[in-house]
Amino acid sequence: MRTLDGVRVLDLTRLLPGGYCTMILGDMGAEVIKVEEPSLGDYIRWVPPLIKGQSVSHLMLNRNKKSLKLNLKSEKGKEVFYKLVERSDVVIECFRPGVVKRLGIDYESVIKVNQRIVYCSMSGYGQDGPYRDLPGHDVNYIGYGGVLGITGQSGETPVIPGVQIADLTTGLMTVMAILAALLAREKMGRGQYIDVSFLDVVASLIVLPAAFYVGDGRPPKRGEWLLNGGFPCYNVYEAKDGKYITIGCLEEEFWASLCRALNVTDFIKYQYTTDDAKLKEMFQTIKKIFKRRTLSEWIKFLSKEDVPCGPVFDMDEVFKDPQILHRKMVVEVEYPGVGKIKQLGTPMKFSETPCEIRSPPPSFGEHTEEILKWLGYAEAEILSMQQEGVT
Repeated sequence: MRTLDGVRVLDLTRLLPGGYCTMILGDMGAEVIKVEEPSLGDYIRWVPPLIKGQSVSHLMLNRNKKSLKLNLKSEKGKEVFYKLVERSDVVIECFRPGVVKRLGIDYESVIKVNQRIVYCSMSGYGQDGPYRDLPGHDVNYIGYGGVLGITGQSGETPVIPGVQIADLTTGLMTVMAILAALLAREKMGRGQYIDVSFLDVVASLIVLPAAFYVGDGRPPKRGEWLLNGGFPCYNVYEAKDGKYITIGCLEEEFWASLCRALNVTDFIKYQYTTDDAKLKEMFQTIKKIFKRRTLSEWIKFLSKEDVPCGPVFDMDEVFKDPQILHRKMVVEVEYPGVGKIKQLGTPMKFSETPCEIRSPPPSFGEHTEEILKWLGYAEAEILSMQQEGVT
């Protein structure tokens, strides 16, 4: 048994956010049908790097899914879509606000066919408000939402994070919202509409900086706040070999352990000092000390001293890390025509209904004929739809 056995999801999204969301739902056991526009489909299919013509990004994001080519601008395409709606539980779309209404596949139209549908719209700024029609990408959302403004060194240019915070976190929030709506459906007997905004999600992430701002009226500044590099107890330092170590000693006991280990016990009482001169002295001293040993030497030594520390890994090191491998967060999957490809595993470990990779990502339109036959279309009608550009 799988966690979401029997749940059918119609995925109208493209690129990273929707792909990540439906990948997780698929890992949990949902049947995910990617409804793809017939000429190009999901753009992620063509994003480099490629292995034997296959996008590795596509291989990463679209396991456990089926692919249906369908022109939703055609009347016949809408007919097929609504036949699927009758037999589905979830619809997810990521168009700009108003597009699904113009196509005639919006929530109000869908619930006339199936009142139990959970319909989720993912969009940059939400379905209403002054920004609703603006285009955007991750860097725009984290800029508006305050994350970018507090990321980086004091007095320097904001640093763009190495992963897409808005895209990925919105994918996770959308999964959470859909699961909650499916649970509510069991009690209410009907589905509902979910409006998820990338900007809303980013704004919800700044809970601690916002608490400091509300509490003392001063907005946390880049590189000067408790959790973004403003204090020696929570920071990144360069080791002798040019590699970097992370130090996370927020609690007084851990800070004291670090100071004793570094033989700077005089600093213990100044953990959160607001004296700029003292902070400068502490930073300069600790930076010099960390350059006396290599990263591996520091990790071994400080771990024994019960100091929260760790390395700053590059991607090659992440893929070889023993804890990552032990937790099966890197796995190998056989793909037809490509061979074995490393995949990121699932972070959710269920005791009774484990997640699994059941099938490789679908080729473009791979399941179109299978799905149409399942919906009751005859072969002649299927061929006619192909010839007319419906599929």
